[in-house]
Amino acid sequence: MEKNPSLAPAKPVPRKLRKGKKFKNRNNLAGYIFISPWLVGFLMFTIIPMLWSLYLSFTKYDILSSPRWVGLMNYETMFKYDYLFPQSLKVTFQYAFTAVPLRLLFALILALLLSQKRRGVGLYRTLFYVPSVFGGSIAVAVMWRQLFGVNGALNSILMALGVIEEGIGWLTGPNTAIWTLVALAVWQFGSPMLIFLAGLKQISFSLYEAAMIDGASSWQKLIYITLPMLSPIIFFNFLVQMINGFMMFTQALIITNGGPFNRTLMYVLYIYRKGFTDYSMGYASALAWIMLVIIGILTAIIFKTSSYWVFYETGEGK
Repeated sequence: MEKNPSLAPAKPVPRKLRKGKKFKNRNNLAGYIFISPWLVGFLMFTIIPMLWSLYLSFTKYDILSSPRWVGLMNYETMFKYDYLFPQSLKVTFQYAFTAVPLRLLFALILALLLSQKRRGVGLYRTLFYVPSVFGGSIAVAVMWRQLFGVNGALNSILMALGVIEEGIGWLTGPNTAIWTLVALAVWQFGSPMLIFLAGLKQISFSLYEAAMIDGASSWQKLIYITLPMLSPIIFFNFLVQMINGFMMFTQALIITNGGPFNRTLMYVLYIYRKGFTDYSMGYASALAWIMLVIIGILTAIIFKTSSYWVFYETGEGK
């Protein structure tokens, strides 16, 4: 009579295998313990506030009283009756799509110059990076406001050179105020410059040697070697700087406070006003979620189009 294989006693797990599995589980537990502070912080300060904000976007909430459910009323008001909503979007898009390309252009030019082996180049790299150390601090914004004031240093220099006869209100002029914020953004190009420098160091010199043998000019080496090999870094910098551009707040608040005539009313500044000046936290939450959707769409577009202009050595695109 043949034995039923299903009734046969199970083979014991080898002792070495049990020890290996136990050791692996112990390592996993140790890893979770080490990252637990970040996980707790991410849950407490990112996920839960985002979910709470999503709930508030469907309520009328003035901070002082309990939220009252109003459904889609905040979104309906935003798209139908709030004339400052499209104005803040227009200003933010104008700022982001002007300041970000100019900042990256200046960062790339300086990175190309500072990537050359010259005496004292390390000092110059540090000096060019210093403005980005302060970032969007209040002190820098106050300095910029004084610099572009009617009696500021810029007007004093221009009058001394005979370019203008009297001070120009750079911050109060409807056509010039936004450009003072763009100039500040371009001035703080140190962070993308360092990333470009790191990318330039990764380009193999053998490519340039082959190009020199073929008689390629400096311009041709830039167009056909440097930029294609640096395109993943350009993609990364463009994506990060674009998101940061849409989140610009401190400079607009301190330097122009949204004026004149709402010509510098950045979207995040408008959210701040609605939430902490008008005490319409529910409406401010709705505005914040619209911004999240806009940034998500732009990010998806950037990723989708990257396959046409980002070069990878492996030949694989996004």
